[in-house]
Amino acid sequence: MSEIRIQKEDFDPGAEIAALENGDGEAGAIASFVGIVRGDGGLTSMTLDHYPGMCESEIAVHAAEARKRWPILGLRIVHRIGRLVPGDRIVFVGVSSKHRQAAFQAAEFLMDYLKTRAPFWKLERRGESETWVAARSQDDESVRRWR
Repeated sequence: MSEIRIQKEDFDPGAEIAALENGDGEAGAIASFVGIVRGDGGLTSMTLDHYPGMCESEIAVHAAEARKRWPILGLRIVHRIGRLVPGDRIVFVGVSSKHRQAAFQAAEFLMDYLKTRAPFWKLERRGESETWVAARSQDDESVRRWR
């Protein structure tokens, strides 16, 4: 079971985790990550945009890669778009597997690829100033370890 959603609405991490519990007793582990907008450096808001269709397809490619690498039973990715403020949830990645190591690694792999390869554009606002978020070298380094 896989689900990838790009949406403006907030999400409930508990409901996302519950959806990974398929009730058949196979899953021995669920690993999840929830990203939250930080208010560092006076950030007052962040606006995220994406290329509809292309974004979901790109994320699906990495989800398929994760399924090839690890024995994943369930996978859910939710990424928000629109205007978000510090404290808002921005992303959910959840993976279920028979064993914790596979669930942890797959979730980390997916988050690293979301951070660097998913076609989202982020505009940060600090007071009256707006700047586009540029790629960071440390994020690229995180992805290199999966090659």
